[in-house]
Amino acid sequence: MNRITPASPDWVRPLGTTGLTVSAVCAGGAILAGMPALFGYDVTRAEAGAVIDRVLDGPLRWIDTSNGYGDGESELRIGQTIAARGGLPDGFLVATKVDPKGRDYSGARVRASVAESKERLGLDQLPLVYLHDPEPHDFDSMRDAVDTLMRLRDEGEIGHVGLAGGKVRELARYLDLGGFEVLLVHNRWTLVDHSAEALIEKALASDIAVINAAIYGGGILANPTGSAKYGYRDAPAATLEAVAAMDKACQEYGIDLATAALQHSVNDPRITGTVIGFSKPGRVDQLVASLETEIPEDLLDRLAELMPDRRYWLEGDK
Repeated sequence: MNRITPASPDWVRPLGTTGLTVSAVCAGGAILAGMPALFGYDVTRAEAGAVIDRVLDGPLRWIDTSNGYGDGESELRIGQTIAARGGLPDGFLVATKVDPKGRDYSGARVRASVAESKERLGLDQLPLVYLHDPEPHDFDSMRDAVDTLMRLRDEGEIGHVGLAGGKVRELARYLDLGGFEVLLVHNRWTLVDHSAEALIEKALASDIAVINAAIYGGGILANPTGSAKYGYRDAPAATLEAVAAMDKACQEYGIDLATAALQHSVNDPRITGTVIGFSKPGRVDQLVASLETEIPEDLLDRLAELMPDRRYWLEGDK
């Protein structure tokens, strides 16, 4: 297995056909918004600022956020830290996402979302903007939002357009519209869920870069004894059994399950970037240690054998 670490020659790589350059791991901005109702604990502005500072000084070359994380709080905290430092380091990229206002996902709302993100982040130009979680909205009514995002790229208001979401069947419909350059999928390509496999192959066939997020399934693969949820919903019994068996197998080798979950994504050659959230600055150093941990091939084989039937998640994504 080709193990990717910050010292690897392919740690920094092209982001598909965008012309942008990124690192194999991207810092996730959701947790930086301080959303205890979602994550179970808070992150203060001061704590978030310390994390962002560490990210900007470390081996990662980009951060992922969204207009909707904490009603803009994630973007605001990132922007304040950037401003306090006098700007971004050379070559560092901030990616964000457009979000609806309630049920409003109109073209006008997309334009407003981009303007809000620019103001909070303090950036005149956004290099990569995703259409965020469109699946709950009627597909036909979303055409104005999609077209507006593409026009913003044509107008030079944003650099490149991505698609970010979870439900694989719905995301495939959006990819068929064309124009998307990056696909971010969450909770569907992890140690216990490969339901995004066909979607990933579909994206790659169109030269769309693939970004993988929520690789711990909302936390259960990082804290296997502390959660019974996967993807922020109750996990099926088969998934809970697989997590427990995988955790036991990893313990036999002195390796934590989170490290295996991380390398499962980062070392996959189809995945350009893996999004990881950090709640404390020291977690960045822990990430590097996890990437440098060597996982025996026989353990990888055992983990693959313990993968639950992906139909559980495909059925739930209808």
